[in-house]
Amino acid sequence: MEKLVREYIENQPTARQEKLLQLYEIIQKQMPAGYDEKISYGMPTFHYHKNIIHFANFKNHIGIYPGPKAINVFKDQLEGYKTSIGAIQLPVDQPLPEDLITQIVQFNLDNV
Repeated sequence: MEKLVREYIENQPTARQEKLLQLYEIIQKQMPAGYDEKISYGMPTFHYHKNIIHFANFKNHIGIYPGPKAINVFKDQLEGYKTSIGAIQLPVDQPLPEDLITQIVQFNLDNV
């Protein structure tokens, strides 16, 4: 884990750190060799020739930002989540949808 991303997670409330680390690991497993991690727009960002996905902690949810194309492609699977043009709000009181996150990351990688 890149130092800046680790610091981002460590600076979040203790109760959220485990879930943010889990999200980080779900995304990181999908990334190919040669990818970069950085902080972009104040959020941990996975980059491979372009930004693949961002995530961030908020008071009442964890946001993931795969971009509008992914939101549109996965709209049926996202029906239970609050979404906007390029964002998905994951409730903090529910397990992370690992399979869905994996599919979204892979979609974005396939469309680099």
